[in-house]
Amino acid sequence: MKYIFVTGGVVSSLGKGLSAAAIGNLLESRGLCVTFLKLDPYINFDPGTMNPYQHGEVFVTDDGAETDLDLGHYERFSSCRMSKENNYTTGKIYYNVISKERRGDFLGGTVQVVPHITDEIKRCIVNAGKTTRVKNKNGTLPRKIDVVIVEIGGTVGDIESLPFLEAIRQFPYDIKRADVLYIHLTLIPFIKAADELKTKPTQHSVNKLREIGIQPDILLCRTDRIISQALKKKIALFCNVETKSVITARDVESVYEVPLLFYEEGLDAIITKKLKLKTIRPNLTDWKKIVDRIYHPKKEISIALIGKYVGLKDSYKSLYESLIHGGISNQVKLHIEWIDSERLEKEDVATVLKSCSGVLVAGGFGARGIEGKIAAIRYAREGGIPFFGICLGMQCAVIEFARNVAGLKEANSTEFQPKTLHPVIDLMGSQRDKKDLGGTMRLGVYPCVIQKGTRAYQAYQQLEISERHRHRYEVNNAYRKQISDAGLIFAGVSPDQKLVELVELKDHPWFVAVQYHPEFQSKPNNPHPLFREFIKASLTFM
Repeated sequence: MKYIFVTGGVVSSLGKGLSAAAIGNLLESRGLCVTFLKLDPYINFDPGTMNPYQHGEVFVTDDGAETDLDLGHYERFSSCRMSKENNYTTGKIYYNVISKERRGDFLGGTVQVVPHITDEIKRCIVNAGKTTRVKNKNGTLPRKIDVVIVEIGGTVGDIESLPFLEAIRQFPYDIKRADVLYIHLTLIPFIKAADELKTKPTQHSVNKLREIGIQPDILLCRTDRIISQALKKKIALFCNVETKSVITARDVESVYEVPLLFYEEGLDAIITKKLKLKTIRPNLTDWKKIVDRIYHPKKEISIALIGKYVGLKDSYKSLYESLIHGGISNQVKLHIEWIDSERLEKEDVATVLKSCSGVLVAGGFGARGIEGKIAAIRYAREGGIPFFGICLGMQCAVIEFARNVAGLKEANSTEFQPKTLHPVIDLMGSQRDKKDLGGTMRLGVYPCVIQKGTRAYQAYQQLEISERHRHRYEVNNAYRKQISDAGLIFAGVSPDQKLVELVELKDHPWFVAVQYHPEFQSKPNNPHPLFREFIKASLTFM
């Protein structure tokens, strides 16, 4: 078993998650089996209760873990299927240690950051490498892992990340130093006034890492241009690494080009040589085709993405990427119009959406901006514009249809109006006794039975599917017949017929809304069928 630790310095948001995912992509192209682990320094148990504006998207795994959005990158760039074992926070680490202390596992000893917290971190690292699940044409199968890629959240120098850095400093002494590789992502800024790239921030970042006791083996230098060989030599000299191990990580238009950029720099060859891994020749043919389709589209269209958290685009990271995947499949370049749903409560909807060939209404929680979402759905329904609703977007579609077609003028959700006259959306029965908010929603993968002859069946081409969920509210079964009689098709339901999973309209170019989150299973080389068909329909509308 080999371990790669990815750290970051100078500033946050340099792209550690994307870099880790790209490295996994390259190693898979060489026939290796990889898995990932994200270690987050915040004290929250998980990001499930965090504001999207603070954390960004919450990525949900098959087993119902609410995790960091970087796990979405890992899945999109590789064949891995993430689980609760692939994301640990400071809060979860401390919770595990304190639980052990309460059981008496430490035999009355004093519990300390070193060794008890660091030992728990190392246990999680080892545990992540025990098994992984890889999805291929034969389904999701367990495989023996060759390489564990561990991303340390935060920035070197932060107080919060020190226990994680101390744990990975110790780690080579528990196994073999030859089985461990440290990769540090850092910044090489271009100073316009001096007209040159500056290496000092990288030097300081590496020095900070070395003070902790970690000497990086490879540097990924984030920059907006190619780093010259002379500058690489300078960085190598002052940072105590080989010149060939200084890798240009320049800005690219599409994140899916990153593996190809690293390949051109020889990163995969350096990694496999340093870790003494026997591999096949890398095969990036299919990945190059994906990037080629991105950069050479045949058409261009605009899609409206309507949500409550569009001020931070990472709040809808998987949604955005899934739309791009649909564009790749249809060889079309997408212009995403990020529209705050509250704006549609104040402005004319037709004016705001007039340039869009498709409308996607995203998920969310709470009453803010709901009427704007409902107005957009009505505009798409009446105007014959392709519409795709996800999670709360489906609930809003049901409310809109109930109000304006089924004759239930006061229809609403009890989430927004607890005493509504017509609660067409209501709290699920299994949620009524829940007291805690964290980790208590309907989470993870659940089956759904698709009705033949529907657009959903046309997309999936199968009668039973499995999709990931994250919600508390559902369609109220007491109103299903009245709404169905008015023309809304319940095209997908749970196997026991109790929960509505998917609705659509028959006499509409493409009107589909789902309770689940299909964006969590879409990949650039295997776009989710609903996103593929949504973009296809939007092309026709343009």
